[in-house]
Amino acid sequence: MSKHRELRTSLGIVAAMVLAVVARAQTPSLADAANQPATHAGMAADLRAQVLLDRALFSPGEIDGRAGSNQQRALRGYQRAKGLEVTGKLDAATWTALNAGAPPVLVSYTITAEDAGAGYAELPKDLVAQGKLQALNFESVQEALGERFHASPALLKQLNPGADFGKAGTLLQVPNVADVAAVAKAAKVVVDKSDSTLALLDTTGRVVAQVPVSSGSDHDPLPLGEWKTVAIALNPTFHYNPELFWDADPAHAKTVLAPGPNNPVGTVWIDLSKPHYGLHGTPHPEKVGKSQSHGCVRMTNWDAQRMAAAVKAGTPVVMQE
Repeated sequence: MSKHRELRTSLGIVAAMVLAVVARAQTPSLADAANQPATHAGMAADLRAQVLLDRALFSPGEIDGRAGSNQQRALRGYQRAKGLEVTGKLDAATWTALNAGAPPVLVSYTITAEDAGAGYAELPKDLVAQGKLQALNFESVQEALGERFHASPALLKQLNPGADFGKAGTLLQVPNVADVAAVAKAAKVVVDKSDSTLALLDTTGRVVAQVPVSSGSDHDPLPLGEWKTVAIALNPTFHYNPELFWDADPAHAKTVLAPGPNNPVGTVWIDLSKPHYGLHGTPHPEKVGKSQSHGCVRMTNWDAQRMAAAVKAGTPVVMQE
């Protein structure tokens, strides 16, 4: 190869590298793209939609930026409530309604000393071993912040590449869900088995809020019928009785599990008039609407907290196919 050809080849390689760097610099980050109302496709669009649905009180469950069954449920509920064509998709009419007057979907958050130094520790998997603990707290700062901002820990890492989550003062981009208005008091709660949703209705029968749920299983079916809420417990203990669980470890004995976000019923228990059944949170928000339960109605902790604030003792609860 001649020196001239070698020079041209080298220059070509350098030019390609420069163009690649420029292209990367011009490509918006996931956070920047999600904050643009014009975004209408890809992960940024799904992330934007999930945050806006959460703010509209039609929860997609755990915000993860990935289109899935919980996002479709939230979209269908939102579309029905808004009188739109029910497609379960991010069609033009739905985008217009969601984005009307929308604030930034991602905001800045600075990790505090309390966040970073909360003494996180991995919990034992065995329930009897958990019964020996004083609290069932978060296992990591990512889990704690994920719960606070209704997001999967994986999404928080993707939004903040290279961020040191264990260092106070670290600036993060997080879903803008902290200032959402409380749900109005509900006249009725409807749990729909076929759609895996729980809806709050006002006195006119209009759905004012909806969340995804896990509701029973083939072995422990949802107790269909009309019930009522009896009592609401925040940060409840859990009285584990292996005799009530068909899949319990035969070596297990009764035990009381301490409060905490990783308690088996999460941070909320709404007792029902049907004995041993309730509406409650979960330590596994990523599984809501995607796995079965032991007959109760399971939702994310943050959705359970919203529901608890919207009901009172005596609120009718309809469980239907």
